Amino acid sequence: MSQELHISNKMNRNYQKELEKELAALPDCRQRLLMHSCCAPCSSYCLEYLRQYFSITVFYYNPNISLPMEYRHRVEEQKRLIGELNQRPEGAPVSFLEGPYEPERYLEAVKGWEGCPEGGKRCHICYELRLREAARLAKEGGFDYFVTTLSISPLKDAKKLNEIGERLSQEYGVRYLPSDFKKKGGYQRSVEMSREYGLYRQDFCGCAFSKAQRDAEKNRQQNKTKAQGVKV
Repeated sequence: MSQELHISNKMNRNYQKELEKELAALPDCRQRLLMHSCCAPCSSYCLEYLRQYFSITVFYYNPNISLPMEYRHRVEEQKRLIGELNQRPEGAPVSFLEGPYEPERYLEAVKGWEGCPEGGKRCHICYELRLREAARLAKEGGFDYFVTTLSISPLKDAKKLNEIGERLSQEYGVRYLPSDFKKKGGYQRSVEMSREYGLYRQDFCGCAFSKAQRDAEKNRQQNKTKAQGVKV
């Protein structure tokens, strides 16, 4: 294999296949997984899938959410979903742990990147802020693995998330579970489960910057629709 092809293969890793390989190699005793969750809809499929293999604690830490009412709404939906899933017989019971609500910490972390487009450097800083807290807590709590639900979204960069997770894994000494949960119908299943459980499904990540961008997109679409409806 040429050096160029070897580098290309490393750059284009299939995290879903890596996850399946990791799951197949798990010991018979159930391992403890700290799962950072961004919201109930994104966690739905991840929990359905992974509670077959792990004893999971959902860690809700999202200081990027700018509005306190929005934050509380999402927390309660997460808790409600966990309660519903725990009524199902398959898989181990899921625990819940809410982190501190620290919007000022998020704003300090992304200072200077406020105008960055969605999906860019500001989002990468946000990924690391949340994953670092998960890694720290996983180490402190003696968990075997940590992971995040963020990769289930088609709008989130799974490669960057896994890069950050693996780097923090080395730093904290806790294994990171390789993942790209949108693969193999994961995202579609999360949409189905959101309907099944009547989950609140937000249309922005939570920060004021993503909300402003989403509102601007809605306005542009509405104006376009109105313009198309005008008879000449």
